[in-house]
Amino acid sequence: MLFFIFQMGCGTDSTEETKKEPVFGESLEEGWNKIEPGGETICSRGDDFAFAVRKGTSKNIVIDFVGGGGCWDEFTCGFADATFTDNVDWIDDIVGVPIEGNGIYDINNAQNPFKDDHHVMIPYCTGDVHWGNSTMVYGEGTDDEVTINHKGGVNAKAVLEWVFENYDNPERVFITGCSAGAYGSIMWSPKVLENYPSTNLIQFGDSGAGIVTDSWFQDTFPAWNPEYSFPAHIPSLDPATNNLADQSPEYVYTEIANFYPNHRFSQFNTYADEVQVFYYQMIGGGESPQEWTDKMLDSTNYIYSNTNNFSHYVAGGDRHCIIGSDDFYTLQSSGTLLFDWFENFRVGELPAEVICTDCETE
Repeated sequence: MLFFIFQMGCGTDSTEETKKEPVFGESLEEGWNKIEPGGETICSRGDDFAFAVRKGTSKNIVIDFVGGGGCWDEFTCGFADATFTDNVDWIDDIVGVPIEGNGIYDINNAQNPFKDDHHVMIPYCTGDVHWGNSTMVYGEGTDDEVTINHKGGVNAKAVLEWVFENYDNPERVFITGCSAGAYGSIMWSPKVLENYPSTNLIQFGDSGAGIVTDSWFQDTFPAWNPEYSFPAHIPSLDPATNNLADQSPEYVYTEIANFYPNHRFSQFNTYADEVQVFYYQMIGGGESPQEWTDKMLDSTNYIYSNTNNFSHYVAGGDRHCIIGSDDFYTLQSSGTLLFDWFENFRVGELPAEVICTDCETE
């Protein structure tokens, strides 16, 4: 519930408009709060959607899009072999709990630049990388048919609208996400910047390079109705005047970064990310992980070469996601500590790209 303070001092003109005092999360309890936005929000199988917010002490906000796979047919969306998270029940386990966590959630780590910030976690239960607005029926017959609400875009928009109502003029917004959440972090950055034009926004896509096959992108991806989440105010990304088929993940990154040249965007990937390779192969990619790796390097190099405010860090090995791990502070690639690279990025300097040299073992 928002707190409204009305100016009613002596001598106030009765015709003067009521003014709302600035708010910055005052309505929150300590620890994690569960927020149920209602409205059109929903999880894939009809369960209620909710999100989690932890009150901080600074004037900064972390917006973290949670990951959790994806689904696009009766097999990946089915109950037996589902390849995505379909509910947000885990939020009930953290309500009222401070959760010290790891990585950027370790509030006792003096190195953590976000330990004092307000944290907004946007859960994921729709199988559509936080972009969708459709309801699909996959399969046929009693045993195979499954109905999925791909409403990740609807849910994300509802969370951000709550944020805008409850936080006035943050000094910094760090928008991030692991895996499927990485795509939410880049797609919804423009929405944040349109509502907070004077904030210092930095985006960090964690382990979500967006490498897909051409056939999957053309034939399957549109079923999510991802155009719902595209920033129509950016002319090159307006679905009304542009073909979705021309808007690959690297193109989206490039156009958003170039439209907001005073803000910073980034990605973290590993050389042979086992989860990203797994999904790439599921949608028809080559058997060799090297095919995914080559495409990932081409994609991130395209963004890096066509922008002045994007950088990326490629570590060796096959791990997936880093922001929720203490390795965020200790991992190195090509002699550069990820945390040092990230801190340069965070404070305003754009660090050079880091590409692993001993990529199989680092």
